[in-house]
Amino acid sequence: MIYVASYCRVSTDHEDQHNSFASQQRYFRDYIQHHPDWELYAVYADEGITGTSTKKRTQFNRMMEDAYAGKFQLILTKEVSRFSRNILDTIAYTRELKALGVGVRFLLDGICTLDSDAELYLSIMASMAQEESRKTSSRVTWGQTRQMEKGVVFGHSLLGYTVQNGILTIEPDGAELVRQIFELYAVKQISTAEIARILTQEGHLTHSGRRKWTANGVLKILKNEKYVGDLVQKKTYTPDYLSHEKRKNTGEIPLICIENHHTPIVSRELWNMAQSRMAKNRKQPGSGGQSNRYIFSGKIHCGQCGGVFVGRFRYARNGTKTRRWCCNTAARDGSNACSVGKLVRDDDAMHMLRTALMQLHMDRDAVIAQVAALAMEVIRADAWDLAEDPERLDAEMAQIRRKKEAAMDACFSGQITMEDLTAMQRRYAQQLQQLEQRQAKARQLQAAGQDLEQRKTEIAAQLQSILCLETESEVFCKSILERLTVWKDRHMELQLQYLPQVFCFRE
Repeated sequence: MIYVASYCRVSTDHEDQHNSFASQQRYFRDYIQHHPDWELYAVYADEGITGTSTKKRTQFNRMMEDAYAGKFQLILTKEVSRFSRNILDTIAYTRELKALGVGVRFLLDGICTLDSDAELYLSIMASMAQEESRKTSSRVTWGQTRQMEKGVVFGHSLLGYTVQNGILTIEPDGAELVRQIFELYAVKQISTAEIARILTQEGHLTHSGRRKWTANGVLKILKNEKYVGDLVQKKTYTPDYLSHEKRKNTGEIPLICIENHHTPIVSRELWNMAQSRMAKNRKQPGSGGQSNRYIFSGKIHCGQCGGVFVGRFRYARNGTKTRRWCCNTAARDGSNACSVGKLVRDDDAMHMLRTALMQLHMDRDAVIAQVAALAMEVIRADAWDLAEDPERLDAEMAQIRRKKEAAMDACFSGQITMEDLTAMQRRYAQQLQQLEQRQAKARQLQAAGQDLEQRKTEIAAQLQSILCLETESEVFCKSILERLTVWKDRHMELQLQYLPQVFCFRE
C-alpha cells in the first residue's frame, strides 16, 4: 500500500476562488480512488497564500515535516505553479523529498520527480511559473500606481478615518480625539508623553483597541499628513517579488503626493503649528537649540522673565567639565535683559530633586513591591508572546542551507545563471542572519524565564536605588520633575508632577 498526500493552493482568498479550492481537493480524492494500491493520507491546502515563498505556507511546511517523519511516499499536486512559483524552491524541495524517497507528481504537467529526466522538465516549468509570477507582480504594481495617481487610497482605516473602496471618510468620534491631540500638543504645548498619559487616564482607546497610549503612538498621529487633508502613498515598497518583504521608501521610488485630497480633520494652521513644534524639538547640529536628552532640559525656568534655562559646559583647570544652567534670555541676547543672573549646577539641581523625593511621605517598600510585581507580569507576558522554538529555527536554517546548495547545483548544471546564483545566495544569507537573530532572542527569552524570582529581586533593588536617586534614571527624573523655578532673590522652588506641594531651597 502506497500512502499518498496531496497539496493544493489558491493564490487569493477572493470568493470566486473558493470553488477552485474545493474542486482541487475533490479532484485529488477522486484521482486516488482510481488507484487501488493507493491510500490517501492527508490533503494539505493553503488558501489565500502566495506561491513565491513558503515562509507563510503553514500547510506546505507541515507536509514537509510529515514527509521527514515517513508518513507518505507520494505527493500529488495539480501543476508546478501550485507547488511553487520560485524555481529554486521547486528544485530544492523536490530534491529534498526525493532524498527521503518521496516523489512529487504534477498531474497537469505530466511530471513525476521519480523519473530520471524529471528535473529538466521541472526546471523549465518552474522557470515559466516564476516568470509568470514576475509579470503578475509587475502588472499589479503598475495598476496600483495608476490607481494611486487617481487618488484611490490603499491601506487600512485609521483613527478618525475609515477607508472603504479606496475612499477616506471621517469618523466623528475618532476625529474629535485627533483634534484634541493636535490642540494639546500645538496650542497648549503639552508633551507627547503627557498627552499619552492624559488619554490613557481618560479611558480613550487607541485605533487598535488598546487602553494604554504611548508617546510614539501620539507622535505618529501628529506626523500623519492625512489629518490635514493630504495624501502620500508608496511610503513602503517591495523590492523582491519572490520574498514579498516590504521596505521603507527612502527615495528608492517616487512618492505619490496629492494635496487637499480629502476632507481634513485639523486645519492647515494647526497642522503647521504642530509640525513647527516637532521641528524645534529636534536638535539641529550647530543651531544652538536645546535637545531633550538631558534630565533638566526644559525643566528649569526663570522666575523673572519666564524663560527656560539652557545648559552650558564649564571646564576646570584639571580638564573636568560640569554642566551649568542659565536663563536663556540673558544667554541669547547678552544684554542682561533678565537680571536673575543665576547659574544652577547640574549636581545641585539633582541634589534638590533628591531632597524633595526623600521628604515625600510614602511607603517605599509597598511601591517597590507593586512595581516589581507589574514588571514581572510584563516579563512573563513578553516571554510568552515572543518566545520561539529554537529547534524550529534550527530546522528553518538547515532548510535554507539546503536551498543554497541546491542553487549552486542548479548554477553548475546551467539551469540558472551566475547572476541569479549571486542574488539568491545574498537573499539566503540575509534570511540566515535574521533567523540567527531570532534564535538568539528566543534563547534569551528562554533563559529569562528560568529564574524569575532572581529577576524580581534584582528589579526591586534597582527600583530602590532609583527611588532614592542613588542611581540616576533619566526616564524617572524627567517623569517625576514638573519644574524648577529660579528667582532673583536667590531662592528656588521645585515642583513634582501631580503634587501641589512646593519645595523651597536657598543657597
